[in-house]
Amino acid sequence: MTTSRVLLDLDGTYAREVPGLSVPWSAVTAPAPRLLVLNEQVAAELGVDPAALREPAGVSLLVGNDLPEGVTTTALAYAGHQWGVYKPSLGDGRALLLGEVVDSRGRRRDLHLKGTGPTPFARGYDGMATVGPMLREYLMGEAMHALGIPTTRALAVVTTGAQVQRDRALPGAVLCRVAASHLRVGTVQYAAASGDPTVLRALADHAIARHFPDAADADRPYLELFRRVVDAQAALVARWMLVGFVHGVMSTDNTTISGETIDYGPCAFMDTVDPATVFSSLDTTGRYAYGKQPSILQWNLARLGESLLPLLGSVDGAVEDVLASFPEAYEEYWAAGMAAKLGLRAPDPQLATDLMALLHAQQVDFTTFFRALSAGTARDLFLDREAFDAWAARREALLPADRADLAARMDRVNPVYIPRNHLTDAALGAAEQGDLAPFHQLLDAISSPFDHRPGLEAFTRPASTGALPHITYCGT
Repeated sequence: MTTSRVLLDLDGTYAREVPGLSVPWSAVTAPAPRLLVLNEQVAAELGVDPAALREPAGVSLLVGNDLPEGVTTTALAYAGHQWGVYKPSLGDGRALLLGEVVDSRGRRRDLHLKGTGPTPFARGYDGMATVGPMLREYLMGEAMHALGIPTTRALAVVTTGAQVQRDRALPGAVLCRVAASHLRVGTVQYAAASGDPTVLRALADHAIARHFPDAADADRPYLELFRRVVDAQAALVARWMLVGFVHGVMSTDNTTISGETIDYGPCAFMDTVDPATVFSSLDTTGRYAYGKQPSILQWNLARLGESLLPLLGSVDGAVEDVLASFPEAYEEYWAAGMAAKLGLRAPDPQLATDLMALLHAQQVDFTTFFRALSAGTARDLFLDREAFDAWAARREALLPADRADLAARMDRVNPVYIPRNHLTDAALGAAEQGDLAPFHQLLDAISSPFDHRPGLEAFTRPASTGALPHITYCGT
């Protein structure tokens, strides 16, 4: 069985069409690669034979070794603002683009390998990854996908057979990530900083062709590209907020042109409602806190607008006008989503905003509340029940007259199961010790997040009172 059968036709349009933004590079050799987890649903979408991926040749391919003839892996170049500080050269320090595949629905998708060793962008780091964080990215991507949120997904996690030194020796791993593309705001920043307008134009043309092809017919296609990205990101961050997701590191190099969620490092789902919720060990100022995510996203998009200015021909305020549309677009997406979660006939932003303030004041679990609301038991979650009653009376007046299937409609958008932080930590800790059973149990629960199933009650509860704060780390 040959590796060419495994991934069908690997292409490299990005390297060909946008020269100067990627570097041919090879993965380190994995001494004893072993398939740990395979996403057969993603494999089917890609037209990949799962059985072939389980063969030695397929596993080698998934760590970037023994590549088919004509396939060249590349490290992608990009810049970025991290924690508000501009870094002119970031790039794939420990990852390689394996290639592009046109999937069964005609969509071009990247296959990207993470943890393949140092590249020219490694900045002194070892370029490796370990089992726990790679399984976290797999798990979070599947959770977001099941929740209907645009996201990158994992095709596989492979252990390398090498030990990686962190605070202790940990098993090494490579994640194969699938994305609409790996174009980021930071990619455009890098191209703009090159000083070569042909590079920036080639990148923008590639982004339009790949993600927003009808924008090419607009009077000002590059402005239309900016408009589409602004709208896609407004919709994305609204969806994050509607499920209590905290990305953790919303740098411009983690903000995609496609509108997909990317890079699940120090991310988690909020339990008790608090706009100041952070999970990253590095976020000591709360820059990327739950409640700040929309404004940070707008800030990142401002950096995209600045980078596109050389293509717009004149400074006429158009970029500022598009950027100024972000708050209204976000509020519309968020209010519509909250209306669905609350079972309302039409959005009521004030009712939704007041609810979030009430949940915060009463320290109510975000995910639990909405399912309890449809079940008629939400009042029991509040210490100040009169405050809830006052809010509930306002909601009551806005509910549709026909309530026969109200609870069912609410339950279709309010999850029972999310990757609870304490469960995720326990599952990943067990996996590092060779026990994948807790990981698969959690994966099974979050893969059907809206369907209540007997026997999974432990997956619905937040951490016990008094548990240590949940902390995640970058670069592991």
